[in-house]
Amino acid sequence: MEVERVSNDTDKELAKIAENEVKSQAIGWQSLLTFTVLFLAWLGGFASRLFAVIRFESIIHEFDPWFNYRATHHLANSGFYNFLNWFDERAWYPLGRIVGGTVYPGLMVTSASIHAILNALNITVHIRDVCVFLAPVFSGLTAIATYMLTKELWNDRAGLLAACFIAIVPGYISRSVAGSYDNEGIAIFALQFTYYLWVKSVKTGSVFWAMCTSLSYFYMVSAWGGYVFIINLIPLHVFFLLLMGRFTQRIYVAYSTFYIIGLILSMQVPFVGFQPIRTSEHMAAAGTFALIQAYGFLMYIRNKYSWSDIKNLIIFLAVGSAGIVFLAVVGLTYMGVIAPWSGRFYSLYDTGYAKIHIPIIASVSEHQPTTWVSFFFDLHILICTFPAGLWFVIKKINDERVFVVLYAVTAVYFAGVMVRLMLTLTPVVCILAAIAFSVTLDNYLVDDKPPTKAESEGKEKRTVSEEKNKKELYDKPGTKQKSKNKKQDSVEEEDDGGILGSNLKGIVVMCIVMMLMMFAVHCTWVTSNAYSSPSVVLASTNYDGSRSILDDFREAYFWLRQNTADDATVMSWWDYGYQIAGMANRTTLVDNNTWNNSHIALVGKAMSSNETAAYKIMRMLGVDYILVIFGGVIGYSGDDINKFLWMVRIAEGEHPQDIKESDYFTPQGEFRVDAAGSPILLNCLMYKMCYYRFGELQLDFRTPSGFDRTRNVEIGNKNVRLEHIDEVFTSEHWLVRIYKVKDLVNRKKSTKPKRVTHTKPSRYIPRKTANKGYIKNKARVVVGKRPSKKAKKKKKSKKKAKST
Repeated sequence: MEVERVSNDTDKELAKIAENEVKSQAIGWQSLLTFTVLFLAWLGGFASRLFAVIRFESIIHEFDPWFNYRATHHLANSGFYNFLNWFDERAWYPLGRIVGGTVYPGLMVTSASIHAILNALNITVHIRDVCVFLAPVFSGLTAIATYMLTKELWNDRAGLLAACFIAIVPGYISRSVAGSYDNEGIAIFALQFTYYLWVKSVKTGSVFWAMCTSLSYFYMVSAWGGYVFIINLIPLHVFFLLLMGRFTQRIYVAYSTFYIIGLILSMQVPFVGFQPIRTSEHMAAAGTFALIQAYGFLMYIRNKYSWSDIKNLIIFLAVGSAGIVFLAVVGLTYMGVIAPWSGRFYSLYDTGYAKIHIPIIASVSEHQPTTWVSFFFDLHILICTFPAGLWFVIKKINDERVFVVLYAVTAVYFAGVMVRLMLTLTPVVCILAAIAFSVTLDNYLVDDKPPTKAESEGKEKRTVSEEKNKKELYDKPGTKQKSKNKKQDSVEEEDDGGILGSNLKGIVVMCIVMMLMMFAVHCTWVTSNAYSSPSVVLASTNYDGSRSILDDFREAYFWLRQNTADDATVMSWWDYGYQIAGMANRTTLVDNNTWNNSHIALVGKAMSSNETAAYKIMRMLGVDYILVIFGGVIGYSGDDINKFLWMVRIAEGEHPQDIKESDYFTPQGEFRVDAAGSPILLNCLMYKMCYYRFGELQLDFRTPSGFDRTRNVEIGNKNVRLEHIDEVFTSEHWLVRIYKVKDLVNRKKSTKPKRVTHTKPSRYIPRKTANKGYIKNKARVVVGKRPSKKAKKKKKSKKKAKST
């Protein structure tokens, strides 16, 4: 007997060892598969963002990235301390700009750090190449952060799908292609990683994870102004957990640690400063912190005393503390201690607010409401499966899934208000769509296994108990009687259902695979054709299918750099300020920072005034050159004529007595540049600079001279004459035109007419000498002859008259 027991024990141990080995092998294969999928997601995301570099070259795109590159270059060459104290005299002339206190330095510090590390390893890389490829590299980190977040919310299978989705989804690629050196390129990684650490701290209640969340939040604050979304979403999560009765000690520890450390760290960024305690955008976080402290104190009292004794006291204190916090915030806002909501945040709740009160915000195309087409264009099939994933999460709700539900609802609203905020919606759409696909594939890919004895017995017991508990109301006559031969029925059901089930599963899986393939093709096409064209270099397709490169922007900026003085000042609309400073290295009046609305309005007033009034403004500002963008020759729709009404609106906001928008419309309320256009429009400075000499140009035999291809009309003022400025440069395709402001003339021209005399000239005065003066009775001397006696007598008489 003892021998049998020993043998049984050894058999069990061997079986456990074998089982553990199988589990370890399975875990090893699973880890290898996970690593492979994440590596391929990173590689695919990186490769799909290189279309611009392959087709054009390694170049910085758009407008804002040029300032970021210029600031990074200064940081890499001068050091961090000099960067924080850098006064840029080439921007916002004659005001200048303190760069260190008006920029989020996270992007520049990240690039400069990578550049320094590579140089320390003797890997020679130019800082421009680091800036160009930074966003594609960080897209892989974003995929990994999304995998970890989705794994915490659901499972690892959904996490892998989410990582693959966010690696190639157009909604994220639009801000992270190679050359798009903007804050969003690294901010989405910081956003996802902060959310992952927050969910981790909520699940564990650990101070360590809460501190990690604060550090990640600090990096997010240093990188992008969208950190306000985090500091409002996390308090909203805590508040809803409190309302749902899910508030625990874990939530208290996580939020208290995160808020205190995150508040202190965020105030170390110079551009943020004391905003976390003095602006309305941060008051939700402060109010939630005060609320959970009061709630924790009340729970402590409740544990010490009986509920019946202190019930009324607790209710009174809870309502009173909430009221005190609310009144304190309102009172401090009214007193001016706490700044009210800024115009950008007001425009998120009232879409018409910016157009009426802050037209400079409404003039930006990224701040326009999102169309339905944009949702499908940027998210494709994910936007259709996103609600299904949200429903699956709501069905199995817990503390951390409340967070993703709030994230999804708020992100959908803000993305609908502003196109730019589509970027914050994309990650949560990828997560929830991955959950939907994962649940569906789990149901249709798993093979049906025969149930074990324990499962079958438990199932029979449950069915028996359910039948007993059924009400008699459902026992209606005419219902199908149960067959006595249960075995035969079960066999028939298994045979039919097995065939039908396998076919149905195959069809569903094939449909899902087809949708995912279409999604991949759509993402590649959108990335290649829509989001991989730098605004600095344009490309067009000829009739034979060949591509033509239009390099007018760099041609013009190179001309400015080579043919103007180093201290020359260039006036243009604010869209091109960063590019002029970055590529031409010349001083600009306004740029894309848009911090001084009055200065921009003054430039808009000069552009929309007549030439004489504009000349006075330009002399006052010390302008040497004017740069305008004109697309009438090649059909470029982003030129200054199409932006002109925004210049008028911004100028009218500061100078309503001089500029009125209605003056630039026809009596019928139309904005036209042809002969029916407003006379004020046809004689303003912007119109003259764009259409100077354009009336002499005939583009083809089908259209008359002066035909604008962008507006598809013949211009109304073909005989443009310039008085105070001279044309000095026009690019090959007339896309960029540069004018030089004339100096003041030495003597002002008189506006009075010339004096006219009515006296008749003497017959002794020849017409040739009428305007030169003459000598009366001048002796004529001929070579070889003596003067006549009459001439001598006239001279003598003349001398006698003078002496007397």
